[in-house]
Amino acid sequence: MWFSLFILTACQHDLDACGLFHPFHSLKSFFLNKVGIALFGCNSAGKHKQQVHELEKKLVESIRQRAASRQNSFKSVNSIIMRFPQFKEGLQHVKEIFEIYDRDLNGTIDHEELNKCLSDLQVDTRKKEIDALYHYCDVDGKEGIQFNEFIVLLCLIYLLIEPISADQNISRIRLLKLEATFNTIVEAFSFLDKNGDGKLKRKEVILTFGDVSPGEKSPSHVTMERYKELDWNKDGKVNFKEFLFALTKWVGFDSDDNKES
Repeated sequence: MWFSLFILTACQHDLDACGLFHPFHSLKSFFLNKVGIALFGCNSAGKHKQQVHELEKKLVESIRQRAASRQNSFKSVNSIIMRFPQFKEGLQHVKEIFEIYDRDLNGTIDHEELNKCLSDLQVDTRKKEIDALYHYCDVDGKEGIQFNEFIVLLCLIYLLIEPISADQNISRIRLLKLEATFNTIVEAFSFLDKNGDGKLKRKEVILTFGDVSPGEKSPSHVTMERYKELDWNKDGKVNFKEFLFALTKWVGFDSDDNKES
């Protein structure tokens, strides 16, 4: 691209000397505009990638610290599955919060509704941080945060931006149950993340999921199907966000189900 721009500039000088440059000027302007747009797009994409990297780095550290501060109660995949009703009951409180702030009842939380929610939760954070989390959780790229995305968003805010406090719209009891649910979800992820690097590798997930409980093996095709549900971007690694999206489906919450309710 830069070589082409150099050639274009050289041609300008030659044509200008011959008095033939004027028709060519609009072509050069068009080309330079395209170069500028392309460079702006690259810079924007690079900035977004850096934000995601920093966010995930903080998230891994937060999960690691929480795992180190308490004993993990999970002993097998089956022990996680047995907690699914508890997970669903806890996430029901997220749904209630979602419905409070979905003021226009369109099934999504927009920026204004999210700001009101976070204000009532007394979350003290900068707009840049909220925007980064908003875009990180908006995986389908549609306008607004859907319910399953809101679960992930609220959990990440809990992990990264403390404390969450109660307001008149959100009872303290509901928040305590919500925090307990998020802690248990983090605990489940930490059980699967054997080396604590924040990434569930394909091999370790398949081995762990294969051992449903002591003395009980899961069929390989079932284990592989569960892994595919986790690794939705197919990069061979599952981060906490992917794990949480899969878990919400496993316990019975999905964006499609939410639209029908």
